[in-house]
Amino acid sequence: MKVPFVNQSQLEEIVATYPTPFHLYDETGIREKARALNKAFSWNPGFKEFFAVKATPTPAILKILQEENCGVDCASEIELLMSHKLGFKGQDIMFSSNNTPVQEFQYAREIGATINLDAYEHVAFLNEVTSIPETISCRYNPGGVFSLGTDIMDNPEESKFGMTKSQLIQAFKDLKALGVKKFGIHAFLASNTVTNAYYPALAKELFELAVEVVAATDVELDFINLSGGIGVNYLPDQVANDIAIIGEGVRQAYEAVLTPNGLGQVKIFTELGRFMLAPHGHLITTVLHMKKTYRDYVGVDASAVNLLRPAMYGSYHHISVSGKETAPETQVYDVVGSLCENNDKFAKQRALPKVTVGDTLVIHDTGAHGFSMGYQYNAKLRSAELLLQTDGTTRLIRRAEKAADYFATLDGFDF
Repeated sequence: MKVPFVNQSQLEEIVATYPTPFHLYDETGIREKARALNKAFSWNPGFKEFFAVKATPTPAILKILQEENCGVDCASEIELLMSHKLGFKGQDIMFSSNNTPVQEFQYAREIGATINLDAYEHVAFLNEVTSIPETISCRYNPGGVFSLGTDIMDNPEESKFGMTKSQLIQAFKDLKALGVKKFGIHAFLASNTVTNAYYPALAKELFELAVEVVAATDVELDFINLSGGIGVNYLPDQVANDIAIIGEGVRQAYEAVLTPNGLGQVKIFTELGRFMLAPHGHLITTVLHMKKTYRDYVGVDASAVNLLRPAMYGSYHHISVSGKETAPETQVYDVVGSLCENNDKFAKQRALPKVTVGDTLVIHDTGAHGFSMGYQYNAKLRSAELLLQTDGTTRLIRRAEKAADYFATLDGFDF
């Protein structure tokens, strides 16, 4: 059973001040997660989490993570700009992009971000459009499928990201000739894995690759970036990943592979956007209408504009009815928004307690890839974001959009 991090009385007070829908984040949970991660990898002196900005590009959230000794992983110029303005220094910014425009590479170099090259062809491109840094990373794609035992986790061969092993080795040789002094290896092989075995298995594969690459190129390997992929238990019957067990598994792989091969000084980096934030965010929405046709529908004031994942991926997000968390789930509903699209559904045929107009619904695990994937279809405006602070008070950290925001980019018209 999933329990909201905000109780009914707190939520009633918040909703009385801030109209729904809005995204609500739990500062206490975010800080505890960051501290647990840092503790799990404290065996590696150079460890650093580079939070994936794309998951939750909200300055107040990024500042909390900065205070917890996290860096940022950026994928665009605007993410770089925001991170730089927030005070993240060059070494605290990882720039992992693909099909990258000239100006984005140039800006990354200007602020001293660590560039993670996605393609072998980008070695020559980077050298043409800007200077070559002394530290650089390359993204690896092993091809084939990535499996744990008999379970296929993902299919890297179909991914547009990364370079082959031979390309990676050649890239290192070319970059070394261009003056690079320190190198990193990065890889992302599977998304949202709910198993403690994934990260250690990924680490072992990358550690073995690192030994081979260093032998072939004689470069100084500075770090290995395990990227993301540690998921969250969206389903109520799933067991959450245990970061302490995961960190210990990576340590064992490190000491079995890297240390005996003279690479015991290599830093470990992570980019855990979903794991860090998803469980610590809720989408709060109010029931506006009930409808009965061939199904029973609960119509809410949020829509796919506020949380796209169910419409895009068919993703499950647990839903609690505030004040009825322990009530029997006697009714079956589709929970829907108001967009002119039939996929605008937060839940299909979901068992819930009896819902009535005016109820407040809590949609769980929206702290990552929730607000950030919002859009403005049907001229719907993006919602506010609120922070439930460690002292129990609530702070507005992003106001809801207004009509003027929607019209702001339309020149020559007066709305």
